[in-house]
Amino acid sequence: MAQVTTPLPADREGLGESPDPVVMRINGKDVLRSEFEYNYNKNNTDGVIDKKTVDEYVDLFINYKLKVEAALDARLDTLSSYQKEFREYRDQQIRPLLVSPAAEEQEVRNYYDRMLAELDGKELLLPAHIFVRVMQQSTPEQQAAAKARIDSIYACLQAGEDFAALAAKTSEDHGTAQRGGIIGWIGPKQLLKEVEDACYALQKEEVRAPLLSTVGWHILKLMDKKPLEPYDTLAPRIRQFLEQRGMKDRIANTLVDSLSKQSGKTLEQVMDEETERLCAQDSELKYLVQEYHDGLLFYEICQRQVWEPAAKDTVALEMYFKQNKKAYAFDKPHYAGALLQAINPAVLKQVQKALKGKPEDKWADIVKTQFNKDSVQVRFDRRIFAQGEHAMVDSLAFGVKEGKTRVNAKYPAVGIIGRKLKKGPQLWTDVSAQVVADYQAVKEQEFVAELRRRYTFEVFQEALNTVNKH
Repeated sequence: MAQVTTPLPADREGLGESPDPVVMRINGKDVLRSEFEYNYNKNNTDGVIDKKTVDEYVDLFINYKLKVEAALDARLDTLSSYQKEFREYRDQQIRPLLVSPAAEEQEVRNYYDRMLAELDGKELLLPAHIFVRVMQQSTPEQQAAAKARIDSIYACLQAGEDFAALAAKTSEDHGTAQRGGIIGWIGPKQLLKEVEDACYALQKEEVRAPLLSTVGWHILKLMDKKPLEPYDTLAPRIRQFLEQRGMKDRIANTLVDSLSKQSGKTLEQVMDEETERLCAQDSELKYLVQEYHDGLLFYEICQRQVWEPAAKDTVALEMYFKQNKKAYAFDKPHYAGALLQAINPAVLKQVQKALKGKPEDKWADIVKTQFNKDSVQVRFDRRIFAQGEHAMVDSLAFGVKEGKTRVNAKYPAVGIIGRKLKKGPQLWTDVSAQVVADYQAVKEQEFVAELRRRYTFEVFQEALNTVNKH
């Protein structure tokens, strides 16, 4: 049972109060103001529809923490599945923080230096080409046809036709053709050797006569060339490029592996220690990691103790529905069943006959196995239709004239099978999603009440009054 106390707990420092007082104690564990503020502020931002006051949030927070305590008592935190999932979430936050700016800068610098080394004093080129493919196993006739085609294109260029326009029209390298044949900026060892050598031999704007490579014919044009830009100019683009390819993860992996080898500890032990170190320096990070820890336990205990058992207890769900049937009353007639659209009237009648008297949750399988196994003879849509929701159902179930002619030409035979629901659902399965959710909410309230009897908790109102006011 909760005990609300007026004075602060014994956490004062000399004559002054603690900079981070205890606002509540749950199952003997102190909850600091900073932790409560983190959770309250995160769950009550300006965009939240049902925004709570601090006092209104207290009970929600206590209930959340009590479920976490129940999960810890059940040792759910020792499950390998839980530990794996928690570490995955946690490490997504921690690993990037292990990478220092200096390590990132060195990675960028190393990439730039490799670019310089690969250029080996050469410039960057911006070549374009018009390409005619020649397959390696092509016949002499095919090879001759390809040669005639490339010669014809080259003749057009010599006659003054535009290179980019011809590339767009004739090049068989469709990726570059849409860019007027432009390949993109390249350096050494990025193209076939014979093509690269030819490109480096060209002057700017020069067009080379057809060249045969191992894949086909190329007409090459050098659009531009330039030296590699200085490091300070390229560094931002290199950094963005490397970040998109997991630079931080790669550096973090190297660091963690190194720490593991130096200390003789496992990778998990190293990550645990690094998490503790970083969380000691950053309270926001500490509470984020705790949020992962507690949130997964909260979900696991609720799933095991409340949500899954409630959803599977069909006897209890049916009884709950009968006891609360008025809560599910309709404000307009509904039709529970299936809309059938068949390729012809004969198939429609066969489907209706096959489904009649069978459990409704088996209808889809019957249609699939008996009528749609090899080809789709029937379009099948089973649900609860409110009057006014679907024109065809309105016409067939409720006699509304509108919608009678709105049929698919491929599936002109239209019919229904099911039940009219005038005042409300007949079966709990008619509104199963709502009934399950409502019943789960009831069982969760019972679970919380039991936890409040099982565990002790107290709130220190004086400290709580300082939340977001210090």
